[in-house]
Amino acid sequence: MRVSKALIAHASDVLSDALRFSGPADQAMSRHFRNHRELGQQDRAFIAEAVFAALRRRRSLALAAGSESPYSLILAALVRLQGQSVRGLADSVREKDLPLLERAKAARIEDQPPAVQADLPNWLWEKLVTQYGAEEAQAIAQGLLTSAPMDLRVNFVKRSREEALAGLQASALDCHATPYSPAGVRLAGKPAINKHPLFLDGSVEVQDEGSQLLAALVAPKRGEMVVDFCAGGGGKTLALGAIMRNTGRLYAFDVSAKRLAGLDPRLARSGLSNVHPIAIANENDLRAKRLAGKIDRVLVDAPCSGFGTLRRNPELKWRFGEEDVAELVAKQARILAAAARLSRIGGRLVFATCSILREEGEEIAAGFVASHAGYRQVSCAEIFKAQNIALDTGVNLRLFPHRHHTDGFFAAAFERHS
Repeated sequence: MRVSKALIAHASDVLSDALRFSGPADQAMSRHFRNHRELGQQDRAFIAEAVFAALRRRRSLALAAGSESPYSLILAALVRLQGQSVRGLADSVREKDLPLLERAKAARIEDQPPAVQADLPNWLWEKLVTQYGAEEAQAIAQGLLTSAPMDLRVNFVKRSREEALAGLQASALDCHATPYSPAGVRLAGKPAINKHPLFLDGSVEVQDEGSQLLAALVAPKRGEMVVDFCAGGGGKTLALGAIMRNTGRLYAFDVSAKRLAGLDPRLARSGLSNVHPIAIANENDLRAKRLAGKIDRVLVDAPCSGFGTLRRNPELKWRFGEEDVAELVAKQARILAAAARLSRIGGRLVFATCSILREEGEEIAAGFVASHAGYRQVSCAEIFKAQNIALDTGVNLRLFPHRHHTDGFFAAAFERHS
């Protein structure tokens, strides 16, 4: 498509808003589109692609352009990542911007330090190298620079995966079953799935395969009492409810009533009646404490850096610093300890984060076992094997985009024995 000055200006404005880090980049995008309803679907797709490309590659683009301004980052993204030529953009930019385009196009990022090539802050790159080694750190970083696929979770209360696949394919959508999650469907491209009849009737929900696997780790049985301790918008809550086939009692706790409110329309579509959303003041809320020792399965998808979701939320690597991660780690340990009180003897507790950092994963799990003698860790691989899920990353679940084509996740499962 022909790139106009207006489209470049729109993309620059959205990027400028996103770089204020007052919220997720997709919220800045949605806000801009609401204020500019004259933009067509193709225009919006161009803006979104340019903005997210600039956020993913912000560091190398700034170096190539010789400027960190949102406008310069967008121009550099167009010629380096979006396949635009300098000549093709000549009529869409100011004459004084042509040297910037030429410089950005010619820049050799492969001659730059590894952190620049990985488009990560120095501290984060160095941490990955320390934790995984330089070669694996590079593979992790490159995986996080790719575009994430659109995954769906089939709601088994409504229909089987085979039925959902047939319905989607009948609509000329290119899709296939995900390799690990028994409820997953992966779509080619980014179709407007929210307008599809199967989405509107609650038969499918948009959910990364990695998130679906967390629900499979909890593996709730029909009729059980289950708590999703950090439910957020309720994606995993709905997955748990579907596995339970709408039986038992499923509590969705979160400290944000606003986030929980986002569950309401999804819950209505899902057909689930066993879900009970409850906004709590903190992890020690009395309404949670009343359930101490009574719950069969507890999921703690704890607040984290979100670095495992950089394909979808690239602004997070520029938004969070090392000190922010340290604060999150302390919060994760507190939340997990509070949630552990809910489990009955023989009950299962699953801790998860969408992070690639070991301090938000393996170190939390090890610290929990060391300080909670009544719990023992159980193998995630064995839990999956019992469900015929062919995925073995060891005792802990550790997912990466470059290996599993999911978001980056960590999970550990525990059983209370005393």
